[in-house]
Amino acid sequence: MSVARHPRPPELVGMPVEEIMKKFVGRYSEKRADWAAFEDAKIEGYKRAQHRFIGAGGSGKHDDPTVIPAKNFTLSIMFVPPGQGNAAHTHEVEECFFVLQGHLDVFLEDESGKRITARLGPWECISCPAGVIHGYQNDSLEPVYFQVMLGRARPETMGYADDELYKRRDAHLKAV
Repeated sequence: MSVARHPRPPELVGMPVEEIMKKFVGRYSEKRADWAAFEDAKIEGYKRAQHRFIGAGGSGKHDDPTVIPAKNFTLSIMFVPPGQGNAAHTHEVEECFFVLQGHLDVFLEDESGKRITARLGPWECISCPAGVIHGYQNDSLEPVYFQVMLGRARPETMGYADDELYKRRDAHLKAV
């Protein structure tokens, strides 16, 4: 006989393991690429697709029934074509980019506009601390796939460094 040494969360008490398995497995084949996940994704140079797996991600979208529920973090896979990236932004929690395939140029920036860039390849990552301006660009000739994790199950929408983008940071949610 097996003994669970830690209690289940209240919403899982009494739930059969078959139902838990169904609720907590995410398959790429069942995901829909969301090309309108972020407000800046409407702008040439920032086009990318998010595949949400766990939690809502930094997009602010919380209504996808195929997303695994989360308590303390999110996990998404991003597809970024060559020449595309995202706008400089911050989050209220840390954000991690972990490259799976391709090469991704990641940056950190200070409030004076000073930008430091590093190129990440497969199985390399960056953890962007809360409140630090950051982002990425695919300056390679091939698409890049990478994992994104945020340190909250329902993070706020991105805090764009650009004033105009920041003013309309939630506009992509109205189309949902």
